[in-house]
Amino acid sequence: MPPPPPARGEAIGSRDLARWPTRFGRWLVHVIGLLAVAISARLPTRWRPAADHAIAWSAANVAFIVFASLCLSVILALTAGAHEVYEGVVGHDGVAALDRPALDLALQWRSPGLDQAVTLFTEVGGPIGMPILATTLALTLAALHRAWMPIVITLVAAAGALAMTLVGKGMVGRARPPLEYAVPPYEASPSFPSGHTLNATVLTTIVVYLVLLLTTAAWQRVTAVVVGTLFVLAMGASRVFLGHHWLTDVLAAWAIGLAWALAVITAHRLLVTLRRAAPPTTSS
Repeated sequence: MPPPPPARGEAIGSRDLARWPTRFGRWLVHVIGLLAVAISARLPTRWRPAADHAIAWSAANVAFIVFASLCLSVILALTAGAHEVYEGVVGHDGVAALDRPALDLALQWRSPGLDQAVTLFTEVGGPIGMPILATTLALTLAALHRAWMPIVITLVAAAGALAMTLVGKGMVGRARPPLEYAVPPYEASPSFPSGHTLNATVLTTIVVYLVLLLTTAAWQRVTAVVVGTLFVLAMGASRVFLGHHWLTDVLAAWAIGLAWALAVITAHRLLVTLRRAAPPTTSS
């Protein structure tokens, strides 16, 4: 008998999230699954459902937390060590070769009207605008599909993005472009990485992932990917255009943000895989 089709939220189109075609993927499921089962078996009994599949059920949730935590630790370490990379780039005239030409190009394109429009747009990706936008979309998806999953994934992704921004700025301490080249309002925090870009990359990628999971129409999935990609690219470009960040700040934020978003997505896939593998509940 063929296996039952995946439930809503467990597939993107015909791609089952619990199917791992590569050897590394299957190895990852095996290792994280064993680790999660071992941890969940040691949880207090009151934290588990009173059913025969309690350990397996707990393992799926623990796997999500364990894998996301491991990835967050690694990415935070890489972000904290980015000052070594930065020093190497500067030492080889990286700013003159890459950052300064990008800023000079932005200066050529500026005009009062365009400056104001880009300033309004970039606020969407700020510490207030982006969380409000992502939370609103996640709450909408959660309400439409009567599931907590969109809210949980979005909160985990947002917390990691905030941690990476704080660690990067605190450890690297890179100066922003000179104020005479920046469009007000000015910002005083360190330049690396671009927080607007990093948060927009993480949260937009997660929201697009949720849309892909919870919609069935191909045109909706294509629209989500295209709009999400353009939004992330435009947010990063706006930071350079306004003179608030160097181009390398934005490039690093894109890379770090995408890495973290993919880690959260993989953690969710592990949760789905182990939850489905749990034995069915037995009734007494």
